[in-house]
Amino acid sequence: MDYGFDTQIDRRNTGSNKWSKYASDVLPMWVADMDFAAAPPIVEAIAERLRHPVFGYCSAKPELREQIVADMKAKYNWTITPDDIVFLPGVEPGFNMAIKAFVPRGKTLVIQTPIYRPILMAPRHWDLSKVDLRVDQPVDEQASVLALADAVLLCNPHNPTGKVYSREDLLALAAATGDKPIIADEIHCELLYDGLRHIPIASLDPAIARRTATLMSAAKTYNIPGLKAGFAIVTDKAMREHFNASRLGMVDSVNILGLEASLAAFRDSTDWRDAVVAYLQANRDYLVEAVAERLPGVTLLAPEATYLAWLDCSALGLADPQAYFLEHARVAFSSGSDFGVQYAQFVRLNFGCTRQTLEEALNRLAGTPVFTKGR
Repeated sequence: MDYGFDTQIDRRNTGSNKWSKYASDVLPMWVADMDFAAAPPIVEAIAERLRHPVFGYCSAKPELREQIVADMKAKYNWTITPDDIVFLPGVEPGFNMAIKAFVPRGKTLVIQTPIYRPILMAPRHWDLSKVDLRVDQPVDEQASVLALADAVLLCNPHNPTGKVYSREDLLALAAATGDKPIIADEIHCELLYDGLRHIPIASLDPAIARRTATLMSAAKTYNIPGLKAGFAIVTDKAMREHFNASRLGMVDSVNILGLEASLAAFRDSTDWRDAVVAYLQANRDYLVEAVAERLPGVTLLAPEATYLAWLDCSALGLADPQAYFLEHARVAFSSGSDFGVQYAQFVRLNFGCTRQTLEEALNRLAGTPVFTKGR
């Protein structure tokens, strides 16, 4: 089925953060938000719910809990129960809840770097010391870093590099952390390429699961982040109760339409998901080839997952690549410094867009003085 991923949808004047931040002549390729229409079953489910005129506080239907349980078994051979699931208005409040619940103030939290800003900022929100675990650091060197941890905040698949952690990587990480808490942001878990399969770290062993809070959502894969629905899987009852108690009046219930959309996504939108992953992989391949051929001095390692590309612009000699490309190409990326001050020479590019938009962005970039001065 053709889901219209090549259709240019005008998102301006819709309240879109992505399309309202910059002037109308700028191509926005920054925030992790795709430009594709949601799957038809999701749109239909929301429309059906809107036919009921009352929108009070709500709870997840048993069908959604059962669908998630079935998904975890089918996709990852991970057995959980409906009671293990805690619904949340997003993954970001979820990992902040988990930090509050499991990591006392003054303790140490290990995070991967570079890392997207909400994780980068999380330790200081809770008066924690931060230790960086470099994503490109060899596995045999990671144990010494992880030994410093009172807890680990893992992002897998990784944002912004698109790295997918293997079973061996995850087992080594779990072993190096001993019996300390693991908070796993796995929101991009269905957006993997080249036949790779996501492995939830908690699925490796019940002992690992007992100290892990796994955070997931339909938001990224099915392009419904504005509906504010996610969930945590916490299999240990005492840990789950402690996690829930850390809401502290700051983390509210889930959007009623987000719950309906999540059920329609997981239950009825598998074909759409497979189609969007194929489209994104083709965009990724096009991008990798175009960067190598048309943007000399820019380095890009093909992401294994997500719709985000991490571009190293260090060789270009620019003071601020993000500002340069915004001014000279009218293309807006996420600045590398948002992912750690040491990454100011990087930009993050969102290729979750039509091929036409991606081609236009690359044409604009290739025409800037930094790439044309030697021609």
